Amino acid sequence: MGKLAVLSLSVAALAVLIGERVITLRHLSLYYRELTQNYLPNCHHIEGIECGAEDITILENGLAFLSTCVKHPDLPSYSDDPGKIYTLNLLDSELKIKALNIKGDFDKDSFNPHGISLYTDDKDGAIYLFVVNHPQGNSQVEIFRFVEDENALQYIKTIKHELLHNVNDIVAVGTESFYATNDHYFTNGILKFVEPFLSLPWCDVVYYSPQTVQVVAGGFLIANGINISPDKRHLYVSDILKHKIVVLEIQKNTVLSHVKEVDVGSLCDNIEVDRESGDLWLGCHPNGLKCVFHDPNDPPGSEVIRIENILSEKPRVTRVYSDDGSVIIASSVATQYGGKLLIGTVYQKALICDLKL
Repeated sequence: MGKLAVLSLSVAALAVLIGERVITLRHLSLYYRELTQNYLPNCHHIEGIECGAEDITILENGLAFLSTCVKHPDLPSYSDDPGKIYTLNLLDSELKIKALNIKGDFDKDSFNPHGISLYTDDKDGAIYLFVVNHPQGNSQVEIFRFVEDENALQYIKTIKHELLHNVNDIVAVGTESFYATNDHYFTNGILKFVEPFLSLPWCDVVYYSPQTVQVVAGGFLIANGINISPDKRHLYVSDILKHKIVVLEIQKNTVLSHVKEVDVGSLCDNIEVDRESGDLWLGCHPNGLKCVFHDPNDPPGSEVIRIENILSEKPRVTRVYSDDGSVIIASSVATQYGGKLLIGTVYQKALICDLKL
């Protein structure tokens, strides 16, 4: 009877723990949140994007770069083709995407692009594109040089390191240096599920240069998007399950110090920063569990959030766009240029709208 009682108590305790974790996970994923529709004028899908534009970033001249067709084992894929990087000239009235040709000794067949970042070298004006790549489910960073007159990417090098084990997003700070987020601590599929289930804050930010590779910030439930302020003094990181944007100050030794956190009320993915105003533009998931289940009859919605004056005592958080999935599914990035707003998704389409500022 004693053993049976212990077993019964153990089973009951486990059931209570699992029940508490399920309730907590539903709270973290905003499962019960009601979404209010908020549309923008003159929205239309970007022709040629059918398998997602997970990340988008824009040069000062209005040339947008789109990272497309990322393959993730837990999410649907609308194409078996390798991923591609496209450009879109926002000053061209036709708004047609163009695929970038990749030159050099690079395996295009296994290209699985995720987060991207642009860096312009002050010395010679050369433009570099950094791409998080997941060939065969691995994590590595590719560095390309943009050859504008050929609409091509010249392959430079691949960076692999044990600290770059689950890279989600990246922000370049030199021709071979960057900060990157790891969105999980474990690489094993089951353990990667256990992390958010137990709310383990083990995700981190890594700094990489040819001379130094180190973890410079940690304590995130899931660290997704990362970007840098126009003055290069602060980094912004999306702690997606905490529904917060974390502000970090860059120290001289590249280590980051915590400044503040801003509540956004949504599961925000990638971060784009307006180079003139410093405003943050966020592509967000209003309901995280819908992204996990991806039921076509009840699709994940999309949301775009803007943060103004993030370093002030009272940042302004505005919901610029929201949709229940009838127009665009699982938005992961948003960025604006010249009165246009681009919205990318993890695995579906991309949208462009007129922006009401």
